[in-house]
Amino acid sequence: MRQIGVAIVGTGWCGGIRAETCAAHPLTRSLHIAEIRPERLAEVAQSTGAKTAVSDHGELLKMGEIEAVYISATPETTHYPMARDWLAAGKHVFLEKPMAMELSEADELIALARKNKLKFTIGYSQRFNPKFAYVRKSIRNGTIGRPVSALVSRHITRGLGKKISGRVKLSPAAMECTHDLDFVLWCLEPAKPVRVYSQANYGAMQAASGSPIADTQWITVTMDSGLSFVVGGGWSLPPGYPNFSTTWIEMVGTEGALLVDDSHRDVVLNTMEKGMQLPMSTMPGERVDHTYAGPMAAETVHFLEAVAYDRPVMVTPEHARMVMEIYMAADLSAERNESVALPLKGSKPVRAAA
Repeated sequence: MRQIGVAIVGTGWCGGIRAETCAAHPLTRSLHIAEIRPERLAEVAQSTGAKTAVSDHGELLKMGEIEAVYISATPETTHYPMARDWLAAGKHVFLEKPMAMELSEADELIALARKNKLKFTIGYSQRFNPKFAYVRKSIRNGTIGRPVSALVSRHITRGLGKKISGRVKLSPAAMECTHDLDFVLWCLEPAKPVRVYSQANYGAMQAASGSPIADTQWITVTMDSGLSFVVGGGWSLPPGYPNFSTTWIEMVGTEGALLVDDSHRDVVLNTMEKGMQLPMSTMPGERVDHTYAGPMAAETVHFLEAVAYDRPVMVTPEHARMVMEIYMAADLSAERNESVALPLKGSKPVRAAA
C-alpha cells in the first residue's frame, strides 16, 4: 500500500472534515495543515496529530513529502491563486467549489494540471450522496427510460446564507445551485448545455445585507439533446438546525419517474431547551461518534485513493468548468431578463483530456 503526504489549506467547517478524514485514513503517511486563525490551527492540529501546522500555506508548498492538497480556504476568491500555486508546484489538487471567479482562470488551471500531468478535481460532494448516486444509476441503466425532464430544488437557512454571501458576492446559482447543476449534467452525460434562462427573487437576504443578494434563484437549462431541466436554490429559510439543508428531486423518463425526498425530515429531535431540530441534515454531513453521516468524508477518501492508486477523479475540471459557465450564464440571464446562449461570448468549451 502506497501512502502519501497530504496537505489541508483552510481548516474551517469543510476543511476540518477533510483533515479529520485524512488523519484517520491508512493511505495518509503524513498530514500537514495551514490555517490563518491561530486558535483553529491549534485545535485541528491537536485533534488530527498533524505533522506540520502553519499559518502560511506557502510554507507547505516547499515540502517534497506532500503529494496532494485539499484547498478548503475562504473567501472563494483565494481558490484560483492557491490552486495555481499548488499545481505549479507539482501537487495533485482537490479544490472546493467554485474553481475560479472567471472562466479564463479556470482554463489556466486546467491547462496547468494537464501540462504537469496532475489530478485536479472540484468538490461537488453531492455525487457521494447515495440517493443522488441512485438517481444517476436509474438513468444510466435505463430503468426510467430516456430522460424527459428533471427538477432539483434545494434550500438552506438564512444563517448559513448570510455567512456565505457575507464573504463573497456570488449568487445562489453559483453557491447553492452549483451542486445540483453538476448532478443533473452528470446524470445526462454526454448531452451538453446550449441555452440558459434564469430568474432571481429578492426578499429577506437583500433586506438583511443591504445589497442586491437574491433569496432564491431558478435556472432552466436546455441541452443539445432537446431535454430541458430546472434547478432552483435558495438560502433564506428561517433559522433552524445549524446548517440545515433540504432538497427535492424529480426525474421523469419515457418508462418511469424517480422522486427523491432528501429533505432530512427522517430524524427529529425535540427538547425542552432547543425545541424541534433535524439532526444530520447538513449538506456535507457530520460526525456521529465513531461514524460519519454525510457525503463529504467519502468524497475526501475518493481523492486520496485517486492519488495513491493513480485512479481517475470522479469530477473532471472540464466538467466543473461547464457547470461554472452555466451559473455565470444564469446570472447574466437574471440580470438581462432573457435567455443566454452557450458558450458565453469569448468562451471556448474545454475538451476533456484524452
